[in-house]
Amino acid sequence: MADHITTTWLGDMKFESTNPSGHNLFIEAGPDSGGKGEGYRPKALMLSSLAGCSGLDVAAIIEKMKLKLDTFKIEIEANLTEEHPKYYDKVSMHFHFYGNELNEKRLQKAVDLSVEKYCGVMEMFRQFSEMEIKTHFHKK
Repeated sequence: MADHITTTWLGDMKFESTNPSGHNLFIEAGPDSGGKGEGYRPKALMLSSLAGCSGLDVAAIIEKMKLKLDTFKIEIEANLTEEHPKYYDKVSMHFHFYGNELNEKRLQKAVDLSVEKYCGVMEMFRQFSEMEIKTHFHKK
């Protein structure tokens, strides 16, 4: 199965990119690189893709396991190399779970399944980045 994306230059340092979902997004350089800052930065968009991929896995597993929690979020910090081509060589991903009845063991299992088995974006990142995954539980 192949995805098809078309990315069209809109002038200056801005592009519009299609998505197989039918929703488009804008990609643009920051002001320091001649852009106006009105779109997503390409490298940061990769980090959002990583969080979204793993987050969707975890959400599906949480539903399947019928786990109770209020919400969860994923925070990512990434180190960008100094030399060109610049890329993320170290990525730290933090899963934060919130709620009164957190089943920490099963939530950790959901994270582990995503990280080790299901998330294809995670596997892509492993090809060029040192990955650190942490899980945090916040009981109210």
